[in-house]
Amino acid sequence: MRRRSARLWSVAFTALALAAGPAAAAQVCASDNGGITLPPGFCATVFADGLGHVRHLAVARNGVVYANSWSGAYYGRIQPKEGGFLIALQDTDGDGRADRVKRFGASVTAGAAGGTGVAVYDGAVYAEEKDKILRYKLPASGIAPTGAPEVVLSGLPLTGDHPMHSIVIDSKGALYVDLGSATNACQAKNRIAGEPGQVPCTELETRGGIWRYDADKTGQRFSPAERFATGIRNGEGLAADGTGVYATQHGRDQLFENWPKLYSQQQGADLPAEELLRLRQGADFGWPMCYYDGAQGKLVLAPEYGGDGKAVGICAGKRPPVAAFPAHWAPNALALYHGKQFPSAYAGGAFIAFHGSWNRAPSPQGGYNVVFQPLANGKAAGPYVVFADGFAGAYKNPGQAAHRPAGLAVGPDGALFVSDDMGGRIWRITYHGDAGAAVQPAPAPKAVAPEAVDTSRLPVPPGMTAAQVAAGEKLFRGQTCGACHGSNAKGTPFGPDLTTGRWLWGDGSMASITGVITDGVAKPKEYAGAMPPMGGVALTPAQLKAVAAYVWAVGHAGPGRP
Repeated sequence: MRRRSARLWSVAFTALALAAGPAAAAQVCASDNGGITLPPGFCATVFADGLGHVRHLAVARNGVVYANSWSGAYYGRIQPKEGGFLIALQDTDGDGRADRVKRFGASVTAGAAGGTGVAVYDGAVYAEEKDKILRYKLPASGIAPTGAPEVVLSGLPLTGDHPMHSIVIDSKGALYVDLGSATNACQAKNRIAGEPGQVPCTELETRGGIWRYDADKTGQRFSPAERFATGIRNGEGLAADGTGVYATQHGRDQLFENWPKLYSQQQGADLPAEELLRLRQGADFGWPMCYYDGAQGKLVLAPEYGGDGKAVGICAGKRPPVAAFPAHWAPNALALYHGKQFPSAYAGGAFIAFHGSWNRAPSPQGGYNVVFQPLANGKAAGPYVVFADGFAGAYKNPGQAAHRPAGLAVGPDGALFVSDDMGGRIWRITYHGDAGAAVQPAPAPKAVAPEAVDTSRLPVPPGMTAAQVAAGEKLFRGQTCGACHGSNAKGTPFGPDLTTGRWLWGDGSMASITGVITDGVAKPKEYAGAMPPMGGVALTPAQLKAVAAYVWAVGHAGPGRP
């Protein structure tokens, strides 16, 4: 693989660095750290806000921050920001806030939808756009590229549960690309209770792993041959340093919902663990046949492949994680810390941004934070701590969270940047304390349970009672209905707002609503994720009627209600 180190930072880049502003200027921290909590000595500024669905971040050597933003099916009908989906941001006066913000790349009017992956390498910004990885040459002046991009890689798969493509480029120019799985557990009927896993799982030929390409070459086409590591359901967080290449793994969903005879509802909330992986050529991390049980500290056989929560079988030969974290927190970004600003205890460790869970109900949802995992020689060097919290605000659930961590990057001065794809905010975190301080957790924000809807204000469907509507609200909020449609039924990125009175699959009658819940929605019209029959849980006939009555009630309540 060719390395262009001799021209890595050109005269044009030197000029950009000189124009970047007073990097060493004293930082002014927000009195509330931009709404988040941090350990003693750390503080944050809101680097930028209202940017749209900001996903991953990269920082050039001159301090300019580059972000990719996304507006795919994951975000439903939410209108994207005007201009290109790629964003360049610069702080020219050293106050911790971007005063120059420029959009570039294709816009929605050109048919683009943005993406997740972004990296800076050899004088260029690399970014995901639909099925391609594009390369934009950095300009001799200004912060945003102005020329047309080159296509480095094309033909990436886009369908299914995980259509995004995270990227990282190592110091030798190897381009690593995440290709998340199209399904939850390689079932022929995705997320359907009792459905066995496919043997062989042919999806692994083109999904569920990390692929490697050459960042210096253009015109490359995706193929199974470039697969670097396999058995990774969704390795959305990627990072590389001198010790190797790392990925985070999103653990599978719906152990209880799809296999209630094997798992309790609490086990469904607590299993499986999220993972930090150290990649190797040809390594197999087990998906879909295996998942990592954090309580047992080992990989176990998935129920789709004959497992019972205890059997190990072929999983004994799969590669375990470097570290494990609570279930369903959704690790969306990874940054290895080699900056000089934070205390030495953070050197070489991993920061992980957890997007937050949707499927732990009726237990409280979790994540919506950034954790720090100490590492040494490519292995865990102690337990993780929650480094930053409070992003979600009052409610830790996908429908009501104010912010959801989605991206991480370390600046040349050692500051840590955190992006959010809900409110479009970027934080800049700095340290102003003792360089010898130990790793400490952030203060926990006050936890608030999702508010129940006052059903006394709702209409009652014909033939039903107010008591049935109230019972339906509890079931809706406590089961997977509320996970996808929001605890208040007003929608999330996974499912539509049910309070609008807009019906996509029927006429809004009790009969049609009951039919949709019973049959599920295999191919949604406006959202990426399928809805399994009964929402993926076992509902009695009485419970089905109650949930349908509640959905009817909120859909017929009128604007602004419930």
